[in-house]
Formats: sequence, C-alpha cells, structure tokens
Amino acid sequence: MAEVAAVIPVYNDKKALETAIPESIQALSSVTQDFELIIAEDGSTDGSAEYVMEWESKDPRIRLLHSNERLGRGRALNRAIGAANAPVCCYYDVDLATDMKHLPQLVRAIRDEGYDLSTGSRLMPGSDIVRSGKREVASRGFNFLVRLILGSSLYDHQCGFKGFKRERLLALVPEVRDNHWFWDTEVLVRGQKKGYRVLEFPVRWREGAGTTVRKNDVFKMFRAILRLWWQLHVS
Repeated sequence: MAEVAAVIPVYNDKKALETAIPESIQALSSVTQDFELIIAEDGSTDGSAEYVMEWESKDPRIRLLHSNERLGRGRALNRAIGAANAPVCCYYDVDLATDMKHLPQLVRAIRDEGYDLSTGSRLMPGSDIVRSGKREVASRGFNFLVRLILGSSLYDHQCGFKGFKRERLLALVPEVRDNHWFWDTEVLVRGQKKGYRVLEFPVRWREGAGTTVRKNDVFKMFRAILRLWWQLHVS
C-alpha cells in the first residue's frame, strides 16, 4: 500500500499530460517516496491512454485507470479514489492551474493534521489568481450562493485541488448524486453537514487556455445548488 495516491482526471488531454505527469512525479516525491499517481482517463480518443501506458511501463508508481465510455468527472473521481491503494488521496486538474508548490500542504492537512478534507481556494484573502473577468464574476456569484443557500462556510468550492482521507470520502460517496462538475461542491457541502474537518487555504492559480463561461453555465450552476438544497432539506 502506498502512503499517498494522487488522481488526475483526464479527457482528451494528451498534450497537458506531457507536462502534468513529470511535474506530478517531482511534486509527489517532495512529499513522500511512497506514492501512486492514478490517471483517471475518461473515454479519451486523442491517445491519452496510450501515452499513460508508456509511462506505466517504465514507472510502477503510474497507474492508468481507463474507461471506454464517458463517466463524467465526478464518477471518474469516485472510481479512481475507490481503486486507490493509499489512506490519503488527492486530486488536481491536468492543466496544473493550481501551483504544485501547494501539494505538500494539501497532503499534510490529511496525513499529519487530522483533517478529513482539504481544498485549495482561489477566493480566500491571500490567494493569487489570474483569470478572465467573466469567470471571476461567475465564480464569486456561484460560491456566494453556495454559502447563502447551502450554508457552507468555505470561500471556494470548485477549485480543482483537493485532498481526502480516503475512508471518510468513501463513506460520503454513496450520498453524492452529481456525476460531473458539481461533484466538488456536493462533497464539500455534505462533508460539512456531517461534521467533517475541512481545511481551506489560499493558493496561486492561473486560468488554463480555452476555458470559457457560457450563459447556460450560469443557469446550470443555480439549478445544481437548488437541487442539492432540495436533496438535503426535503427529499
């Protein structure tokens, strides 16, 4: 069994993996030599799986978890964390938008400080972020509504940089119903409702290329918040 498992969810991200895998190995090696890096490859068609298999053949710490069909980000993460062989798990986005210098803090909170969940934050005082105005407004609006409607105490629920005590997350997963982008928020909100200890800390974050906010995304965000409120308080 490894000490730490890191998961990178991937869909048609071969180019990004060329940077993400070697930088992940370097960052994880600064935390522990006993780690595994799981690439949760979600039905890619651009050669992502084959590229990871090349790494897998030369480094036993690299694991490919391939799906022939699209699972959605949330289901892919559930599957990868369920398959992990470590008590401490983390995940981060393949574009490494969050500076990997924060990885030791993300892991240390779970491994050494007794937290159940840890998460980077782009919206806390002290965060250093660069992104477009539309995304900034949408993110701040979304997180304000999560705090207002769902009673969360956190600043940022969607930063793709999170750590977990594996057994505590697996106990929570059967209740988490979202299979895609809202998974992060639902995990954090449900965890807080159950009294999980959560560490949120400011990070350095840079917007990835090609990320946009469409008008329909705003409505999806609001509907997801209302749906979770209904699940928690009515159904």
